[in-house]
Amino acid sequence: MQTTAGRLARLGFADGARAERLLDELGPEAVGDIDLLTSLVAAADPDLALTSLNRLAEQDPSVLGALRSDPGLRERLLGVFGVSAALGDHVVRHPDHWRALGGVPAEERPSKEELRSELLLAVGAEPDDSEPRSADASTATLSALRAAYRGRLLHLAARDVTGVASLSAVTAELSDLAAAALEAGLAIARSEYPEAGSVRLAVIGMGKCGARELNYISDVDVIFVAEPREAADGSLDEHEAIKLATRLAQGMMRACSTSTPEGALWEVDAALRPEGKAGPLVRTLASHLAYYRRWAKTWEFQALLKARPVAGDAELGQQYVAAMNEMVWQAATRDKFVEDVQAMRRRVEAHVRGGEADRQLKLGPGGLRDIEFAVQLLQLVHGRLDPLLRRRATLPALGALSRGGYVGRDDAKALAEAYTFLRQVEHLIQLHRLRRTHVVPEGNADLRRLGRSLGMTADPVGEFTTRWRRHAMEARRLHEKLFYRPLLQAVARLPESEDRLSTSAAKARLGALGYTDPSGALRHISALTTGVSRRAAIQRTLLPVMLGWFADAPDPDAGLLGFRQVSDKLGSTPWYLRLLRDETAVASRLARMLGTSRYVTGLLMNAPEAVAMFGSDSELAPRPVEAVLSEARTMVARHPGDAEGAVAAVRALRRRELLRTAVADLSGIIGIEEVGQTLSGLNDVTIQAALDAAIDKVEMERRTPLGTRFAVIAMGRLGGIESSYGSDADVMFVHSPLEGVPEREATETAYEVANELRRLLALPAPDPPLLIDPGLRPEGKAGPLVRTLASYAAYYERWSSPWESQALLRARFSAGDAELGVGLLHLADPLRYPERGISDAAVLEIRKLKARMEAERLPRGTDPALHTKLGPGGLSDVEWVAQLIQLRHAGTRPSLRTTRTLEALSAAAAEGLLSEADEAVLAEAWRFASRIRDAIVAVRNRASDAIPVDARERTLIARALGYPPDGTEDFVDDYRRVTRRARRVVERVFYED
Repeated sequence: MQTTAGRLARLGFADGARAERLLDELGPEAVGDIDLLTSLVAAADPDLALTSLNRLAEQDPSVLGALRSDPGLRERLLGVFGVSAALGDHVVRHPDHWRALGGVPAEERPSKEELRSELLLAVGAEPDDSEPRSADASTATLSALRAAYRGRLLHLAARDVTGVASLSAVTAELSDLAAAALEAGLAIARSEYPEAGSVRLAVIGMGKCGARELNYISDVDVIFVAEPREAADGSLDEHEAIKLATRLAQGMMRACSTSTPEGALWEVDAALRPEGKAGPLVRTLASHLAYYRRWAKTWEFQALLKARPVAGDAELGQQYVAAMNEMVWQAATRDKFVEDVQAMRRRVEAHVRGGEADRQLKLGPGGLRDIEFAVQLLQLVHGRLDPLLRRRATLPALGALSRGGYVGRDDAKALAEAYTFLRQVEHLIQLHRLRRTHVVPEGNADLRRLGRSLGMTADPVGEFTTRWRRHAMEARRLHEKLFYRPLLQAVARLPESEDRLSTSAAKARLGALGYTDPSGALRHISALTTGVSRRAAIQRTLLPVMLGWFADAPDPDAGLLGFRQVSDKLGSTPWYLRLLRDETAVASRLARMLGTSRYVTGLLMNAPEAVAMFGSDSELAPRPVEAVLSEARTMVARHPGDAEGAVAAVRALRRRELLRTAVADLSGIIGIEEVGQTLSGLNDVTIQAALDAAIDKVEMERRTPLGTRFAVIAMGRLGGIESSYGSDADVMFVHSPLEGVPEREATETAYEVANELRRLLALPAPDPPLLIDPGLRPEGKAGPLVRTLASYAAYYERWSSPWESQALLRARFSAGDAELGVGLLHLADPLRYPERGISDAAVLEIRKLKARMEAERLPRGTDPALHTKLGPGGLSDVEWVAQLIQLRHAGTRPSLRTTRTLEALSAAAAEGLLSEADEAVLAEAWRFASRIRDAIVAVRNRASDAIPVDARERTLIARALGYPPDGTEDFVDDYRRVTRRARRVVERVFYED
């Protein structure tokens, strides 16, 4: 036989035994009241509803009879009790408040005036007075305000949970109730200052309060504006008036936020005022206008979209709003509007705490803040010319944007549905404890209550979770396309009946989103999406998201142009568009690269199929040199007798690997040292493959095997394994005649090989050339291009100068005959690693040479402080410090025998020749300068050692280095700071004994 507790559990009570006990405590009539039990079971949380009812009945037993006689009261009161433990507590503290939920008045919405009057009367103020003043500012008065406020909150919540009030009606009434509370708080503040009548103070509602879309529990954002009231003698004392108005404003804020036995209402937040919390709390209208005209940022005008007078002097409040509106709708024409918008988006995204992101209703991806921000931005962009968009609340503004064609009709409808659902969930979460929260709870009991509150009874937890995730995902998807989908419609051929974005509006939107050539952007969009082909259809799906990614990149115009060019080359390839459509990571990275790097775009134009590697970090990781060399040699072998064809294939391989490296670099997958190592290894492979092809050609033309061994020695940055994207290949050539071959004949052959190698690698081609520079050979350009090992030995023994010893510190084997190359390096060791170190005279000569370079080699008109190679604290400074230490000490300290700058500095510190602090300073400067040189090539597709003067190019380089859109000055300041510190170390370590 089933027990009562078991039956109650089956009906929906979580704790049947406890529910049985609580029903028994209500008395025999309650136990047998089927209607009461039905209403309890229908509540979102039957256990919570029964608990609150039981507590209320202890205070006022008459409630049970009223519930039996008034079904509407029963539905409303138990509906509230099943959702809100906090309002249950309130009714228990104020047992007479439940009566407001009975009869016809319980379903009627109060007017703003009724709410204002009720709360003013609660604090002892006269509603009909022009400036109401409460009886006092005592705790009892503050408590009375809170009790009256929550009584009205109870009345509203009852209509909300029973479905009588819509979301817009609920948020509007909450805003009106907040305005009434602010008016009552101001009346309390006036009671503390008899002279309050000498100043006019208006309270401007901002944010959700101003837009009449407030939550149940939220900070109430306000701005204060005041004017002195004209005295009888006509005199005005503005300073004293503002001081008094500030005291009144502070008193009003205290009246709302001070904790009492009835708790607090909410925080009154005035942080949206000019200068934020650092600025004065109250200003005159003239002072507000002066600030907004001269200093305000775009986000401040965005905030003013919501401004509305809510309390205090209504006439002054209207004057304020009217004056502000004139500036709000011109915000999109202001300087740096685009940069401000990007900064605002970053600020919104940064507010989400990592662990809560997937449960955040407000700040998560596609959350309420995203939707509100998008709508407000579109209002700012288009509201200047279309007054119909000038709405404060989100849903009415979204409707106006849809009607005007600024947002797609179906998109707006779906987004409004998602927004409405998310706001309803937010309200239900806040109602439970009357606490400010926007995070969906994790517990099953909480999720069950939410689901049942929304009418889900079969599987409340599962149904709610599915619906919430679906709406959140839909909001996120629509938000990403909200700005961009109408741009496609603006260039499409649509039926005349279909609303669409006008060309001028499309250009305005593109300009606001960062495109500097909106007309060109529209042409590209049209070219990509026009037509009925499957290709155009996929592009119409892709582009709304791609355009957003381009807008987030440093150069949106270049990104879109590059995308069109790549698509033109690959658009007919079946896998290309399918890959972008199905692999978000590929499309996102492609957009970022095209909008960041002309170098990457140029490489991609000639190897568009390489876009397939963009989706995976592992695909972008540098390949082992051995694997690349094996592939290169296979290519050469496939072109017997065709040196040009062989090297063209090898250069195409190099192009692909350069692209892989650049994308990995700009994506942060590899650091600057690995970039240098990868590029140097790639250059070695290219030289080796081209050398193989050159030898084959020379042997074929001579019809005899090569009569000499041949090796290429890497010098400079190539030798240091520190190549950059714009580096030439500094080399020396060495050969050694085979036994029985005359030296003259062998030398002629070696010359032919060296010249053929240089020619092959410099041939015009769509790939970046690798220029072979033999300028660091003995005697420089005046000396022989190729020498025998014996010739090098004779020269170094007799003629070598300190600068050549210094240059040899970078020498390493690159390509050709490895044994011969190592032989030359052994020959060079006594020069670059002298056993007793270099002489004082040699040190002095090196210092003089360095000083002369600093004075003579800097290009005219260049700011030395911004020259990454020859400027103070730049690459040359750091490298010469390392090399001087090597020349002095590597003869007795083998750890210093390295061609790499940072390894030499690290070894010097380990040997006690350089302090760890100095080593860290020099290494930081070297890395930063190297990163900048590579970024310059990546952005401009041409090499330069100087940070550009042009502001736009400087910004693009800063962005490529990871700085935010407004971080250009920080980038330059960081470089100056790092190099200043390095220069101080250089002057102490290099120039002083």
